[in-house]
Amino acid sequence: MQRNHRTRTKAVIAALLLAPVLALSGPTTARAAEGPRDVVQQTTDAVLAVLANKSLTADQKRTKIQDIVYDRFDFRTLSRLVLARNWRRLSHEQQNEFVQEFKQNLSTTYGRNVETYNNERAEITGDRKEPGGDWTVKTKIIRPNAADILVDYRLRQEDGVWKVIDVIIEGVSLVANYRSQFQEIVSNEGPAKLIQMLREKNAKGEPMKS
Repeated sequence: MQRNHRTRTKAVIAALLLAPVLALSGPTTARAAEGPRDVVQQTTDAVLAVLANKSLTADQKRTKIQDIVYDRFDFRTLSRLVLARNWRRLSHEQQNEFVQEFKQNLSTTYGRNVETYNNERAEITGDRKEPGGDWTVKTKIIRPNAADILVDYRLRQEDGVWKVIDVIIEGVSLVANYRSQFQEIVSNEGPAKLIQMLREKNAKGEPMKS
């Protein structure tokens, strides 16, 4: 029972982690007028519609999600936050390679679960401005016959556009989760080893543990 609960929770988390990255179809200039709450609300509605669309194959959903996730996450900021002080240990070329490999691995990790959608829906429960200008949008994932899941999205404005830089699920931060794992690898084996591991995982279509 415990294993089934963890599996089900992971599936919901995977689907809704991708919710804020489903871009609206308009150009960037149109999106610039959206506040962080608008971004989460409209894009959450969009991803749930895609997940519920039975005319799309799983591969088609993954492709759509991957294309859009690259647009709506600020992967460079996310990468800096994940590596923290270790970011400076990477050369400029290594930084660029890490960003590319990390975002591909995240796409692999959370694109694996598109077939597990089970009529979940999302509801925004609040939002707040954070120190430094970031914004947190709080949501609740409502599941049929199961406990709700609390998911917070942290967004940062770049060139007038709000993008996701972290997702906090039941109090567990995506950034903090990967930071702990990656810090151990970099400290023990160096930045090149971390990039190599990501590259190898991506070549096999395997996620890093999270």
